[in-house]
Amino acid sequence: MSIVRTETVLAPTVEGYRGTFAGQEPVRAVGAELPAAWEGVLFPFAVPMADLRPDGTPARDGIIPEIDLPRRMYAGETTDFLRPVRIGDEVVQTARLGSVVEKDGSRGRLVFVDVEREYAVDGEPAIRSVWHDVFLDAADPDAPVRPPRTDPDAVAAADWSEEFVLDARQLFRFSALTFNTHLIHYDGAWAREVEGLPDLLVHGPLTRILLMDAARRHAPHREPARLDVRAIAPMLVDRPVRLVGHDDGDRTVVTALDTADVVLATADITWRAS
Repeated sequence: MSIVRTETVLAPTVEGYRGTFAGQEPVRAVGAELPAAWEGVLFPFAVPMADLRPDGTPARDGIIPEIDLPRRMYAGETTDFLRPVRIGDEVVQTARLGSVVEKDGSRGRLVFVDVEREYAVDGEPAIRSVWHDVFLDAADPDAPVRPPRTDPDAVAAADWSEEFVLDARQLFRFSALTFNTHLIHYDGAWAREVEGLPDLLVHGPLTRILLMDAARRHAPHREPARLDVRAIAPMLVDRPVRLVGHDDGDRTVVTALDTADVVLATADITWRAS
């Protein structure tokens, strides 16, 4: 089954993201090109309250079947940029279910679900994306803790680096922009007591835009063809995050690290041949 939605790219929506997370970027008016990955603020979640799970994520969205696991997390995505999308364009999004794979992990059952999305302008595909989500058992404080993946050499080996700290106001704004009601992003008690996290979680779909934004800043004349993101460990509010980039010809790899060199996320960007 496919869900087809149509939305016009509005300048106020784009400015909502820029003014919150990308203040160094220019203000964009109608006709300006939408930066790669900013399509992530289009097509906000459109699920009635009655169709939400207790954690605030969609239970019935017409795409993913109901899954009897209480937690849902963004795990990454692969996005192909085929042609520009501009402010003022009417975009048609077609979303459909991809693969569904169930596994048993050290901390219980896991169900990996892919959602395939295509964004078309004037009948021509502009962006294709496969979004990876994972559904998990309830957090168990007594379950074995998997050692974090660290990369202590990443900073020294990087071609460039940046640092940022996101606060609760920014997380709230991204939730508002995308109509994301997942409690883990704005309810501290839920994040700690139910999800077993130290604090609020930064949105995975926000993380992928921030990684792409950083890569673009350091390659301002390159045009991205593909973005491949993997979420590795929780990125938390009010914690410093360092982005380090390594450029290799037509590829840039961006790694997000915390202050202990734990890898939080990675993005592999392929640039269109110049």
